[in-house]
Amino acid sequence: MGSVEASNDPIVGCVERWHQQVRGEFAPGLDGLLHDDCVFVSPIVFTPQRGKAITKMYLTAAGATLGGGGDAAAESGDFKPNADGPFRYVTEVLQGHHAMLEFETAMDGVYVNGVDIITCDDDGLITEFKVMIRPLQAVNLVHAQMKAMLELMSGRTSG
Repeated sequence: MGSVEASNDPIVGCVERWHQQVRGEFAPGLDGLLHDDCVFVSPIVFTPQRGKAITKMYLTAAGATLGGGGDAAAESGDFKPNADGPFRYVTEVLQGHHAMLEFETAMDGVYVNGVDIITCDDDGLITEFKVMIRPLQAVNLVHAQMKAMLELMSGRTSG
């Protein structure tokens, strides 16, 4: 597929806006990216989470949990596996209405490698956001920290 054809794919603009959002440069925020009927598929929760509000909550919690520099880290090349390091995307595959964005970061000295699989509609709004994470040690750590972050966001105390 040529670059001219690929630039017309709805996912291209969608992912550009996603990267702006990750950097804090997309004024409409997640509300301007997510379809009202968006579905979030978690690496931890078996049941898909349906709706814009719940997807926004999970993505906000994930950003706070995995965060640490966004795409700027990829540009600076300062990611250091096996130490707490900035989140960065390392590979992207975009076609039609679908994107696969591989990321890496480190949390509490644990290397985290994962994939965001994004599907958008013809208008470039995200209709499905699926996250997959590896290795198992990272899954367990992300699970514990996401649980604590979601409880904090919900106004409950973790215990």
